[in-house]
Amino acid sequence: MDLRIFTEPQQGASYETLLTVAKATEDLGFDAFFRSDHYLRMGAADGLPGPTDAWITLAGLARETKRIRLGTLMTAGTFRLPGVLAIQVAQVDQMSGGRIELGLGAGWFEEEHTAYGIPFPKEKFARFEEQLAIVTGLWGTEVGGTFSYDGTYYQLTDSPALPKPTQSKVPILIGGHGATRTPRLTAQYADEFNMPFASIEDTEQQFSRVRAAAEKAGRKADDLVYSNALIVCVGKDDAEVARRADALGREVAELKENGLAGTPAEVVDKIGRYGAVGSSRIYLQVMDLDDLDHLELISAQVQSQLN
Repeated sequence: MDLRIFTEPQQGASYETLLTVAKATEDLGFDAFFRSDHYLRMGAADGLPGPTDAWITLAGLARETKRIRLGTLMTAGTFRLPGVLAIQVAQVDQMSGGRIELGLGAGWFEEEHTAYGIPFPKEKFARFEEQLAIVTGLWGTEVGGTFSYDGTYYQLTDSPALPKPTQSKVPILIGGHGATRTPRLTAQYADEFNMPFASIEDTEQQFSRVRAAAEKAGRKADDLVYSNALIVCVGKDDAEVARRADALGREVAELKENGLAGTPAEVVDKIGRYGAVGSSRIYLQVMDLDDLDHLELISAQVQSQLN
């Protein structure tokens, strides 16, 4: 079971804070550091000092880390033109020495678009499908060739399809709860399917849909990585769990029901139950980025048991 650290910087984090967490992620033996791609806080958080851009952040971290994978859960398809996104991700992959993964989604948070003057189209999912075709098509075009695309929403003519990522294949992550279109696109384009913030039962059902879609598309279902994203709140005892939950403004019982919360033994047990339905990777949503002791505890008493 791979454990990856997943952050939500729009809730309030500077680049320096994210760098500190990424370095701790690497030093403590976690597999990867991922971040969301949002420009506006959600809920009661103050969001200070303000948003940081996902791909600018990852470019910086690419030069400051050596081992961990780096990526997004999920890049909003509404934020960037697909040709520009392909260039950005390829460049950051080069900067990292080939450690980048692209989580790409359709985009959903209308308020952040309104706040920063970003168009919020009605036809998001159809655009998302074209974006996947373009990004993967550009990367897959041989050097010296050209790539053209004539879609409903995007048209590319004789693109040199440069630059190329360092990796021969940048892993593509697709995720979500959609019962039909999401599994189909996953089967067509993705290397990993991520089920965000879902119960074990819902995870099992969605994994089954994705596996069936992969087989229908002529792929082996086991060619895909199946993962979950879950909020994490671990304490060495009940008092520490309660303290960390209070710092998040959440109730312990609710966190235990909807995430990975409790003592290390409790969290290891629940991770094992996700593993039993097919998950081989967990993105630990860490909300208090100043609590590095939390990461140390997870590394020493959760990750060590899983390994």
